[in-house]
Amino acid sequence: MDIKKLSTESRNPATMNLDEMSAEEIVTIMNSEDKKVAVAVEKQLPQISAAANKIAESFKAGGRLFYTGAGTSGRLGVLDAAECVPTFGIEPEMVQGLIAGGAKAMTIAVEGAEDSVQEGADDLKSHNLSDKDVVVGIAASGRTPYVVGALDYATKVGADTIALSCNNDAIISQHAETAIEVVAGPEVLSGSTRLKSGTAQKMVLNMLSTASMVRIGKTYGNLMVDVKPTNKKLVQRSLNIITEVTGVDENLALKTLKEADYSVKDAIVMIATKTDKEAAQQKLSEAGGFVRQAIK
Repeated sequence: MDIKKLSTESRNPATMNLDEMSAEEIVTIMNSEDKKVAVAVEKQLPQISAAANKIAESFKAGGRLFYTGAGTSGRLGVLDAAECVPTFGIEPEMVQGLIAGGAKAMTIAVEGAEDSVQEGADDLKSHNLSDKDVVVGIAASGRTPYVVGALDYATKVGADTIALSCNNDAIISQHAETAIEVVAGPEVLSGSTRLKSGTAQKMVLNMLSTASMVRIGKTYGNLMVDVKPTNKKLVQRSLNIITEVTGVDENLALKTLKEADYSVKDAIVMIATKTDKEAAQQKLSEAGGFVRQAIK
């Protein structure tokens, strides 16, 4: 394929004299171009919501979410996966990011890793991918062999497949059940897909993980009630959430949080229903993990 034909590789008419611009002019044009990203994402909301529903159904069935990509795309997948753990109180295995070249590729470019179809398949195989899981293949260009290999292996196993690219008629779209193509136009710096394409991918990944987690009861309203209070800031956030939902003072919130072994959900249900930890957990289980239903 002639990559010059890709939107992500073409030259941006607005920045042809980029090297002659002042810093103020550069950041101004970058800001102007970035405004186009949200508009491009908006056009793909039906596909994004369909993908989020698939992920939520997978979670409900005990499945996992795998992001797979190379370079910036891979790093963004790893980032989103890592952030799901403290935000939604999940085990690291539930959402995982795989990057061509392995962990070292997060900080150092591993040349040639993205060109291996087999490596994309092998990385998923090593994680015992099953038909309960969902694989999101991420590639700004829409043609990365590593991602193609991952999606094809996922299809073979029977896992749900989603392709996220930044070009129309992307090759990876042909290898997935759900195709998300966010086309924000040429980059300010030609071919530098860490810019608008990276921003677009981050926005979509935010939507996929957040929407799917909300759909399985990881929030109460817009509060992250499954947050893991692993540091002082998060302990305070947990107390704020408990007091906000139940109306009790911070002292009682802290006392109950400790009794709940620092489970914010359990603490809220304990206070709201005047029960102990075991009874609160039973109510949550019967409510499918949704706090709103558990405290009715």
